[in-house]
Amino acid sequence: MRRAKLPRSLTALTAVVTGATFVTAPTAATAADSDLVLRPADDSYVSSSRPAAAFGSDEKLVAGKLGDDSKTVFLKFTVPAGADIKTAVLFLRPTSTPSGKLTVSRIADNSWTQAKLTSGNAPKLGPAVASVTPKAADTRIGFNVVHEVTGPGTYSFALTSALTSDVVRFQSAESKAGGGPELIITTAGKTPAGGDYTNCVTGAKLVPSCGVLWGGAAGGFTSKPRDAEHRDWEALSGRTATIFHTYHKGDESFPTTAEIAMTSDAANPRVLLLNWKIAYGSTWAKVAKGEQDKRIDAFATRIKAYGKKTFLVLHHEPENDVVAKAGSGWEAKDYAAMYRHTIERLRAKGATNVVNVLAYMGNEKWLAQSWWKDLYPGDDIVDWIGLDSYVSVEKGYYHYGDFGDLLDRAPKGGQGFYDWAVTKHAGKPIMVAEWGAYHRIGKDADKSAVYDSVLPELVKHPAIKAIVHFDTKADDEGDRDISIDSTKAGLASFKKLAANPIFKVRLG
Repeated sequence: MRRAKLPRSLTALTAVVTGATFVTAPTAATAADSDLVLRPADDSYVSSSRPAAAFGSDEKLVAGKLGDDSKTVFLKFTVPAGADIKTAVLFLRPTSTPSGKLTVSRIADNSWTQAKLTSGNAPKLGPAVASVTPKAADTRIGFNVVHEVTGPGTYSFALTSALTSDVVRFQSAESKAGGGPELIITTAGKTPAGGDYTNCVTGAKLVPSCGVLWGGAAGGFTSKPRDAEHRDWEALSGRTATIFHTYHKGDESFPTTAEIAMTSDAANPRVLLLNWKIAYGSTWAKVAKGEQDKRIDAFATRIKAYGKKTFLVLHHEPENDVVAKAGSGWEAKDYAAMYRHTIERLRAKGATNVVNVLAYMGNEKWLAQSWWKDLYPGDDIVDWIGLDSYVSVEKGYYHYGDFGDLLDRAPKGGQGFYDWAVTKHAGKPIMVAEWGAYHRIGKDADKSAVYDSVLPELVKHPAIKAIVHFDTKADDEGDRDISIDSTKAGLASFKKLAANPIFKVRLG
């Protein structure tokens, strides 16, 4: 846990149009019980009069016809593994007065992307699957697509309008006002409110088939043994923390004897989350050039001998260490090169039990930097996308909020972290590799509201497959308490959260 150098629930609607009938929109309580709210992996529209123009970065989606110019909306969604679908409704929010019949068609070709989609290369529209004639007062328009969205996978749709001399505009995922397209699916028996999670198991990349992996990092910023602190934290919270998060740097030899013992406890199955600053005493650029290959090879030998599947974070929270100066060795592009070189070398050395996690800070200041996008080494390299983020429980203090706020902080005019991950890197599992609620030391405040918000937010953010709490009585600057037991009420809420069956994931 480090600080930056500088310092939602669903809204109920009275009625929406679904097919040709009016239905009550999901309330916040309904969403918390059974709904997954999916944002588009890609969304855009095409214009027949401009066959080479791409509109993927626009804040609007447009359907209809003006003169000889026909406009069609394209949408793509990824339904996560383990989703047992009961209902599926596609929603869009108009920014102009809706009128005329709107039709959704299925698209078989999912290879298009919003960055490159034009009317000149747009995939062919399939058969119509749903249609609606909205009222002028409608603020959200829904289409029943349950017969098309039948299980996990990627689904593409097109939206057309019957208007011949006008268009209807909708908010896109890039809209600064928020409220872009959503695919809301109701799952059958897979809900945090008490669903059946008895068969949830991790796969080859440690992604759970259902549910969410539960983890902890205890004893931070103290000299106490991490294994002992982890066990004490488990006893306090009332649940085995399946992910055991530890930290290393440079030439340290790990996994350690204590770490191996922690993951050899048959009564309390755990998986390691090893956090390694490989460039300690060096630079990212030097690692990328091969100057620390001895370190990489030594780790490869040890982790292969260890044998078990292991999460590996390479230099967590890299934004805080970027030196955006040519030749510094610490540029964002150097980080991406270091990450790629290390993972490729581990794979070449046969360390196939390593599952890597790129753990960002997700702070809105860093998201606004021109170099931020250069940190990502590529989907072929990254296994999981990670986030280290915290919220204050002191009203008016820095980053006051709930669990939803720490997931999707957005720079002015830009995307928040979760939205960025699911739109730019659709299908990648997300790990909240560090999270917690804090108050300043000596200013004890109840953390219950944050803990109580976790389950509803997990349902609305289905790409999150693991959460790892970072617990400490004092942070790196010695003035913030991120412990779960700073108040009795907070501890009671956390224990209730920890007991939820959604975290009942078996290591495969």
